[in-house]
Amino acid sequence: MTDLSQIKEHMNIVGADGVHLGTVDHVDGNRIKLTKADSPQGPDGKGAKHHYFDGGLIAEVEGDTVRLSATAANAADLFETTE
Repeated sequence: MTDLSQIKEHMNIVGADGVHLGTVDHVDGNRIKLTKADSPQGPDGKGAKHHYFDGGLIAEVEGDTVRLSATAANAADLFETTE
C-alpha cells in the first residue's frame, strides 16, 4: 500500500483510466476524504456529501496527483458517503 503521509490536501484524484474523480480534503486513518465541492448531490436531492475511499485503492502518488488502481467509475461505486 502507498504511504498515505504522501497525500496532501487539494491533490487531484484520478482513476486508472485518467478520469478526474475528486480532490483530497484530508486523510482520515486509512481512508481518503474528498472535498464536498467535487461531490454530486445525494439521491435525496439535498446538498453534496463527503465521499471517502479506502487507501488500498491507491496505485501511486505522482506530483500533485493520486492515481487509483481502479477506473473512476469502479472507484466511485466503492465510495462511502457522509454529510
